Amino acid sequence: MAPNEVFVIGVDYGTDSVRALIIDAANGKEIATSVFTYPRWSEGKYCNPAKNQFRHHPLDYIEGLESTIKNALKNAPPGAAEKVKGISVDTTGSTPVAVNKDGEPLSLTPGLEENPNAMFILWKDHTSVEEAEEINATAHLTLHVDYTQYSGGVYSSEWFWAKLLHILRIDPVVRRNIFSFVELCDWIPALLTGIKDPLKLKRSRCAAGHKAMWHPSWNGLPPEEFLMKLDPVLKDFRNRLYNETYTSDQKAGLLSPEWAKRLGLREDVVIGVGAFDAHMGAVGGEIEPYTMAKIMGTSTCDILTAPENMMGTKLIKGICGQVDGSVIPGMLGMEAGQSSFGDVYAWFKDLLLWPIESIKVNDKIDPDAKREFVKQISDRIIDQLSEEASKLPIDESGVLAVDWLNGRRTPYANQLLKGAIVGLNLGSDAPKIFRALVEATAFGAKKIVDCFMMQDIPINGVIGLGGVAKKSPFIMQVVCDVLNIPIKIPKSEQTCALGAAMFAATAAGIYNSIDEAKKAMGSGFEKEYIPNPENAAKYAVLYEKYSRLSSFIEQELTD
Repeated sequence: MAPNEVFVIGVDYGTDSVRALIIDAANGKEIATSVFTYPRWSEGKYCNPAKNQFRHHPLDYIEGLESTIKNALKNAPPGAAEKVKGISVDTTGSTPVAVNKDGEPLSLTPGLEENPNAMFILWKDHTSVEEAEEINATAHLTLHVDYTQYSGGVYSSEWFWAKLLHILRIDPVVRRNIFSFVELCDWIPALLTGIKDPLKLKRSRCAAGHKAMWHPSWNGLPPEEFLMKLDPVLKDFRNRLYNETYTSDQKAGLLSPEWAKRLGLREDVVIGVGAFDAHMGAVGGEIEPYTMAKIMGTSTCDILTAPENMMGTKLIKGICGQVDGSVIPGMLGMEAGQSSFGDVYAWFKDLLLWPIESIKVNDKIDPDAKREFVKQISDRIIDQLSEEASKLPIDESGVLAVDWLNGRRTPYANQLLKGAIVGLNLGSDAPKIFRALVEATAFGAKKIVDCFMMQDIPINGVIGLGGVAKKSPFIMQVVCDVLNIPIKIPKSEQTCALGAAMFAATAAGIYNSIDEAKKAMGSGFEKEYIPNPENAAKYAVLYEKYSRLSSFIEQELTD
């Protein structure tokens, strides 16, 4: 049992912002929190959505780290800083960056400050589709070992090796200056601990196993022979990466004197090994074996755990990896997900807002008043669409959509796929189209559930996490009815940061295991969605239509 008044900090790096959450390790009570929106990202810098290029400048991360922790401590009761014993970090992923021998991202070095290829390559960046295809072709033609077998059998452009190979090929300046490639969830703990040598920082088991084809059966990362078959540009790169990986209950080091001074914390604060947001979020949401944790935001990440002795040597095809200890040490962690979920609704919102934002009707309109008007509409549009769409009978409109607006992550990653809307007529208004898009994202979620269950992996329940799960009852009920499985919603608003705090408490020795931390610090559940049998039956019919349409689209785009 944790002693009273011992605090830990969970830092959650998302796509748009970073949050720091101070937690009482004894009971999981939230002491204070702070959020920092990335300024360069907010301005759209270094991104090109038309080319699927999404990059983060490391200064956004560094400034956010300092700002959120200091502001959270400022908002906490007096003396809170002295009570902080541990910090752990979760991040998006795969979000790697090219670094030099000193562990510095190249975009922090002279001459490369504005080069997007020298920045963190965000998880949703799909510029390396061709490289992912080459990795799959090479892996599947290898006579001895298929190095994608623990990654669901299909390697994605969202992942580590595809991104590395792409920037090495297209950018000779980065190629000349790069020493190693580091995931964000590994770089932030190294930054906090002052570990500069890329060969000495502790690499996350979660990131390495799910995104970099790391597995103990072939002694870590894929061998030099395989990498050279991909491209000689990867020669000797394996030696500049890592062999060992670490679960997130382990200590990465202690807070460096520099960062202790910057944050106003003690130098004996323990920094835990990092991991991806979905995996720590699943722990914060109190995941249990064979219960699917669905982190539902711009995309989804679906997490399952199972006892290793129950899985044996079974390989699950079409998912984003099965990794020992990637979620909970001693358990097999399995990952899947959708490349776009909330992003689908955001796309439709932006589509509807375009005339209001872009068309000039009167130069005399006050710009500030116009911005406020647009903001009010933007803030309310999804809620209003949801309210009107909820009134529509299922299948009344005849509109059917496919949710692959950002490609498909699971089952069987394919970022070349595109979305679709069919069945439109002159009566197809915004609420009808919106409902079809919501149903499409729910059908995409069911494809993932089916992928597991058809391979004899049971799913006994679902935990809904993230912004969509907390704020969108209409969407959640549609997903519940389509899956025909109850969905529980945790009380905590910030399960990713809470999960990181649980790992911080374990790494700091406050608890002996993450299970102990989870039981003591979990928030419990505030709501449960129950399937409506009548709706579930109707959706089963629509789901078959979705399946036929999606199969047709995939065939047309890949033949």
